[in-house]
Amino acid sequence: MLNEPARRISERALTLWRVYGIIQFLVVLLINIGLLAAVYFWNWPMWLTAIGAAVLVGEVVLSIWLIPKLRWSRWRYEVTEKDIDLQYGIFFITRTLVPMVRVQHVDTEQGPLLRKYRLSTISISTAATVHKIPALDEYEAEELRQSISALARVAEEDV
Repeated sequence: MLNEPARRISERALTLWRVYGIIQFLVVLLINIGLLAAVYFWNWPMWLTAIGAAVLVGEVVLSIWLIPKLRWSRWRYEVTEKDIDLQYGIFFITRTLVPMVRVQHVDTEQGPLLRKYRLSTISISTAATVHKIPALDEYEAEELRQSISALARVAEEDV
């Protein structure tokens, strides 16, 4: 893409998203254990276990290795006096421009895993939608929240 936004989210996002992938893998593993028990106790077809194993391998490759890397490499943002430029996506890249005059308020969010990795998510609310910039360093997120808030006030006064 031409002139893509310059700033990236934290590299620790990779670790965080891989942890999310491991949690997802564990859920699929529990389902596969249940499937294995059904095959054993109720004489279900054995080929179901092969499908379950293939799903587990796919889960490891996609959710823990490939998707976090692609997601991180595509996520970019840039904040200027006039707008907020967001670019994200894995296979389909979405590019969003949020005009500063539309920004109503800006929040930072932090759940237990984000807190463990010292990351925060910025939530930018407009009248129509909420846009998020995930996995920023805590300090950077707080600075960005303050900056967007100040720029939105200035943009509102200029109108």
